[in-house]
Amino acid sequence: MSLKQTIEEIVEKHLPDASHFVVDVTVKEASGKQKVIILIDADEGLNIDACAKVSRAVGEELEAKDILEEAYVLEVSSPGLDFPLTSRRQYQKNIGRNIKVTLENGGEQEGELTSVEPLHVVLKTKKKEKGKKAVEEEVQLAFDQIKKSIVLVSFK
Repeated sequence: MSLKQTIEEIVEKHLPDASHFVVDVTVKEASGKQKVIILIDADEGLNIDACAKVSRAVGEELEAKDILEEAYVLEVSSPGLDFPLTSRRQYQKNIGRNIKVTLENGGEQEGELTSVEPLHVVLKTKKKEKGKKAVEEEVQLAFDQIKKSIVLVSFK
């Protein structure tokens, strides 16, 4: 089992409840120390207390089991808006929000995420034809065709 998988399993044991989930675990070198970055999220939003509890519990277990031999920095946070959506659960959490999807073929789609199905997501997009009013249409995008999806921030 890789170091990343080991840490991910430890994190999953220390999540506050079933509404919380692991988004990503990264281990990299930073200024001569290893840096462990753990991104977690929750179906109904994540608070700083949950991040602090996970950080303490994971840190204690990493130390007790001596998993990282060298000095390290442990960072636990939410993915933030600039981090791409990587799981169906993240897509599900963002239904009703506008997202920008970059496709494997280089194309892009923007629209409101309306549903998440087993093999695809559905976006409500606005298509404007020359000289006509914009028309809304639903577009299905297969997960295997999605390269990257990010939530668009609205200041309205």
